[in-house]
Order: sequence, then C-alpha cells, then structure tokens
Amino acid sequence: MRTDARRHHDPQVRGFASDNYAGAHPEVLAAIDLANGGHQVAYGEDDYTGHLQRVMHSHFGPTAEAFPVFNGTGANVVALQALTDRWGAVICAESAHINVDEGGAPERMGGLKLLTVPTPDGKLTPELIDRQAYGWDDEHRAMPQVVSITQNTELGTVYTPDEIRAICDHAHERGMKVHLDGARIANAAASLDVPMRTFTNTVGVDVLSFGGTKNGALFGEAVVVLNPDAVRAMKHLRKLSMQLASKMRFVSVQLEALLAKDLWLRNARHANAMAQRLAEGVRAIDGVEILYPVQANAVFARLPHAVSERLQKRFRFYFWDETAGDVRWMCAFDTREDDVDAFLQALKEEMAR
Repeated sequence: MRTDARRHHDPQVRGFASDNYAGAHPEVLAAIDLANGGHQVAYGEDDYTGHLQRVMHSHFGPTAEAFPVFNGTGANVVALQALTDRWGAVICAESAHINVDEGGAPERMGGLKLLTVPTPDGKLTPELIDRQAYGWDDEHRAMPQVVSITQNTELGTVYTPDEIRAICDHAHERGMKVHLDGARIANAAASLDVPMRTFTNTVGVDVLSFGGTKNGALFGEAVVVLNPDAVRAMKHLRKLSMQLASKMRFVSVQLEALLAKDLWLRNARHANAMAQRLAEGVRAIDGVEILYPVQANAVFARLPHAVSERLQKRFRFYFWDETAGDVRWMCAFDTREDDVDAFLQALKEEMAR
C-alpha cells in the first residue's frame, strides 16, 4: 500500500513536559489494526465496545458500565453533568484539573459551579470538603451535590483507599456523590500496588473518569459508572456533549488492549519507576528542592529560574509556578533510563554554570 506520509520528528527525542507527549504503545496500535477492516455497527453497538464492558467488569465489578469518549475533558464534563442538577455545584481541590486546566469547560459546557478548596498536597479531606459543603437550602448559593477528587492528584500525590473511603462516606452522609478523575488512575494503582477497584467502587466512588491516553492509548477515555443509581441519562449526555464517537470500536479496542491483560499496569509501573529514578538523582543535586512526595510519575521541583530556562532549551518541560521557580517533570511509559540520566546530567551542568 502506497503512502506519501513522511516522518516529521525524531522518534529518539523525549522530554519531561507531559505523559501526553508520548506516542501510542505498539500493542495499542496493533489492537487498532486488529479492529480495522469490514463493517461494525456505529455509535457503540459494535463487538469491541461490547467486549470492553466485560473487561471493565473484571476490574470494577458486574455493575460497572463504560461509556467511551474522545478525551479527558469530555469524560469529566459528561460525568459531572450526570451527577448534578442544573442548580448543582461540585466541590474540588483548587489545583484540580477540572478547575485549572479545562478552559472553563465544566462551567461553560457543563453549566456547573465549581466550589474550590486550597489543599497543601492536592488531596481533599472530609475537613477540607466541609469548607464548601453547606448551604443546601440557600437559594442564593449553588447547591453542593458532588465531590470530585483526582487519583493520582495534579501534584503527583496518591490517595490511599482509606482516605478515599473517608471522603466517600463523608460525602454520602451529606447527600453528595463522588466523582474520581482517573486520568492517571493506572499510575495510582501501580504506586499503591492494589487493584483499581480497591480505591474506587469498593470504597464508594460513584463515577470514574478512566484515562487511557496518558497510559499509552492513541486517544480515548471512558466514563465508568460504578453506581448506576447515582446517574441519569448518561447516553444522552454523552451525545449532547459531543463525545459520542461514531466509530467507537477504535476507542474501545484501545482500552481493551490496555486492560484485558496487564499492559496498563506495566506501562504505569515503568513510568513511576522512571520518576523515582529522576527524583533520586535530583535529590543529590544541591540547590534543587523536590516539593511534593514522588508517588506516581511526576516530580515537582524548585530551582533557579535562569537554570530552568536554559534547561528547557535542551529538554521540554513546563513551569508549574513560574514566579516561585516551580517546575513539573513528567515520566511516561516510554521514558528510558538513558533519558533520565541525560536529563540529570544536563541539570547538573546548568546548576554548575
């Protein structure tokens, strides 16, 4: 078969800006090719989406139902809409992705009010939730109906199952539901060394946004309904939110490739291990401070601004708080030990200048 496409990048170049920078895992690409050819029913009535439901049951129990979507923002907006009334509000950490990195989509597209809480480490607690969990009968205030947490958090920290259970119990006692943004859920499970169900449906999470892209998928996430009684009209909301893929088999087969065996866990363990290697090397460099516990595949650090600017010319990464000199370094499923070691050497050289 002839193709006129050309490669426009060097596949040997890797940075530490985001796990979204990584390509798709070869096993995922092979699965897409496997699903290609012939005709399959559109809009999720295909065999691959049907089989994905059985795969999800093996991870999250027999009542779990997956609704594949295009991306993480779509997953979060659809999930939160399904959990709230028009007058409802969502309590989340101030650093939550839904608050700072989704371009206002929950508010503008979902019509939701976000009630944010500052946290020291990206993690909510029952006590922090109570700073916003009030005023249910006050018509002048958006009604708190959902608590949204991220696992692992935007600061790279990981909730324990007991911490999530305490949040779920607290939220449910107050008549609220719990949404978990699992863009990096695989990294959290690998860090905790437990099945994903241990800190989701087993402890009371109602709806999960399941992430695939950061863990080796080409594109595609899923809203996973863990508690059917907590949501309504999911399929209608997915369509209304422009997240219904016509050729859904190509989203579903990617998630199946990750989840049917252990690819999701292998990828996450490797990314986490590379972050640990990076953190160990950084700790040995004077003048560089690691800001948060390194529990998944992210390293947050503080170093001189000028050093970061010079280092960015050699490796891609982002400032987290440019004023303070805080940066974020992310590892992915395809990060190599040589990549980490080369970055550490460059960091040492720039710090010595």
